[in-house]
Amino acid sequence: MTTNTINPKNTALSWRLEMNLTKNKSYVFFWLASTISYFGTYITTLALQVLVVVNLEGSTVDVGWINSSRWLPYVLLGLVAGVIIDRVSRRNILVLTDLGRGILLVAICLLALFDGISVGILMIIMILFGAMSLFNDAASQSIVPQLVPRRLLLPAYARLEQSAAVAETSGPAAAGLLVSIVTAPFAILVNAASYLFSGLVMAFIKHQPIPEKASNERIVELIKEGLRWVYRHPFLSTLALNTHVWFLFNSMLGTVLVTYALTELGFHASTLGLVMTSAGIGAVIGTTLSTRVSKRFGIGRSITFARLLYAPAVLFMVLAPPTDNGDLSIQTFLMIGFGQLFYGLALGIEGPIEMGYRQTITPAHLHGRMNATMRSINRSMIVIGAPLGGFIADLFGFRTALGVVITGLAVVGVWFVFSPMRAARMDDTTDVSN
Repeated sequence: MTTNTINPKNTALSWRLEMNLTKNKSYVFFWLASTISYFGTYITTLALQVLVVVNLEGSTVDVGWINSSRWLPYVLLGLVAGVIIDRVSRRNILVLTDLGRGILLVAICLLALFDGISVGILMIIMILFGAMSLFNDAASQSIVPQLVPRRLLLPAYARLEQSAAVAETSGPAAAGLLVSIVTAPFAILVNAASYLFSGLVMAFIKHQPIPEKASNERIVELIKEGLRWVYRHPFLSTLALNTHVWFLFNSMLGTVLVTYALTELGFHASTLGLVMTSAGIGAVIGTTLSTRVSKRFGIGRSITFARLLYAPAVLFMVLAPPTDNGDLSIQTFLMIGFGQLFYGLALGIEGPIEMGYRQTITPAHLHGRMNATMRSINRSMIVIGAPLGGFIADLFGFRTALGVVITGLAVVGVWFVFSPMRAARMDDTTDVSN
């Protein structure tokens, strides 16, 4: 199996690459701002669901609608966003969208404090929040190749993934503690502060200009060019389609698991946040090992291995015994924790490898459209999967819904095993222009 051509070949080279990253002030600013917003995001993820279930006394379906509304703009605007990202300053987009998201979260807190919040209003706010997240996500992924040279892409993404993993480790626990002490609205306010701070830091980034190409083409033609690149590439197309399906079942898991843990397994907000940190620990381990794994097994096999871990991880959580008297058992706590650990491990291994591969094989002038195309369809799957998971759970029970998730994730893993993506290399080049 071929190896990753931009991976460090030895420990000394790896250390030098890391030192080069720390000397890059623009990347350091970007990394710092991203890290701060990562922490806030994990706090809000749990706090929003607690707000719906506890404060608004909502159902699993309500949680699903809130989750899906956040990602609805990816369905409606995703492809157009890619064109815009490729033609304007990505730094300015990062600054404006971070500040905008912070203001929206402040609004949620104020509305909740004055009893002006409802599921409908929250959905509207989350649609606006999602629109800003769409542009921020695409710009964030696409700006890294403008900040660091090609040989540093994988370690640069690995550093970002490690920050996200650390945030995932401590964010849920902090969210559970904050929700328990100051309630969900004020926990959301903490995330608002993190976005406002991130936007201010992003303003100090300096980056290479975007290559000028096809600037006079119509938007439709530019969108088609991005679609052709993603879905005609022999390896990227498989990665994209497989990831779309993964997001469908992962979004179902995200909707069902939190409500299931709060209502049937005996978790409180604080204990749920604590056990969910296991996913972050697994992600830290995974991102630390990702470059070594890709060097040893190659790009395709490394991602394949990660995708085969998801279904067993969820199965382990489903086997956790429900509470009989309302008290959380140690066995249940540990089984959910270990399931989260292995799920996070899989995410940590494949995250930097996948991002490094996508950015390396894609021409610079297509980065925005490639990232926005994949992310818009991925998030479209959340719009479908989040409420679908809630409906299945309400109609047939939580364990049935989780069984559907396990089956879907197993199909994703087996599909990847027999796909051309197993032979993917970091230096793949393909002409899909026609």
